[in-house]
Amino acid sequence: MLVIVGAVIVVVSVMGGYLLEGGSVLVLIQPAELIIIGGAAVGSMLIATTPAVLKAVGSQVGGLLGAGLTKDDFTDLLVMLYKLFRQIQQGGVMSVEAHMENPSKSAIFGKHQKFLSRHHSVDFLADSMKVIIVGGINAHDLEALMEEDLKTHHDVEGKPAAILTKVGDAMPGLGIVAAVLGIVITMGAIDGPPAEIGEHVGAALVGTFLGILLSYGFIQPLAAAMEARVSDNGKYEECIRAGVMAVYKGLPPAIAIEFARRVLPGEVRPSFDETEKLCRASKGGAEAAAA
Repeated sequence: MLVIVGAVIVVVSVMGGYLLEGGSVLVLIQPAELIIIGGAAVGSMLIATTPAVLKAVGSQVGGLLGAGLTKDDFTDLLVMLYKLFRQIQQGGVMSVEAHMENPSKSAIFGKHQKFLSRHHSVDFLADSMKVIIVGGINAHDLEALMEEDLKTHHDVEGKPAAILTKVGDAMPGLGIVAAVLGIVITMGAIDGPPAEIGEHVGAALVGTFLGILLSYGFIQPLAAAMEARVSDNGKYEECIRAGVMAVYKGLPPAIAIEFARRVLPGEVRPSFDETEKLCRASKGGAEAAAA
């Protein structure tokens, strides 16, 4: 929602100021300039990236229209992890093997659809727990393995924002290309009436204007928002990593959950008392799952 509000503010501010200065909107309607700038931008993006990244660009831009992860989502994750850790405490790590093999049918995960909808998070937790079940790995190596997984995923998720940033960087230059072509047309009509020459020059300058506005008013902010969203989403897996590592080191479930809670940013982190209350309330569900 903030993306839409921000875009509206950019358009209203720029166009409002332009109109207050006596400008005409019709002068800014230059389809040829848009074709040059937009087409070159799309073409350069196709040259610079892969189909998978292009698909991810569309997905992440669309995802910005949603609210993203909230405090409730992280609270739900902590409760789910607590159930899992209680099961490990009571039945040993082998007792969760079936849950890791088929998370969608797990009694522990079944009531946590937000978690199940995040396929990378599910795979990250399941794969990490499978390594523990197999055994033979020390805590330091397990932590390094999980961190490498998170780094690889973060790098992949960051590529759409990176390519969009590069396109944004190129937009002012593409605007200059459109402006230069407009000047070429102007020079071809240099012996024409002043009004005609002025019209050509105005059209050329609109190209520069559009390139700069699209870059700094829309594309660059979108890329920054996508990068921030990727970083925020990464905290979900960081929370899982911190909890799993604490359990693997032999800490009790309540303390492991505290390790997981502490990696969360303040705006989405439930309080200690909130977390403790919800975890205690979930004990019955965890015991039912174990049965």
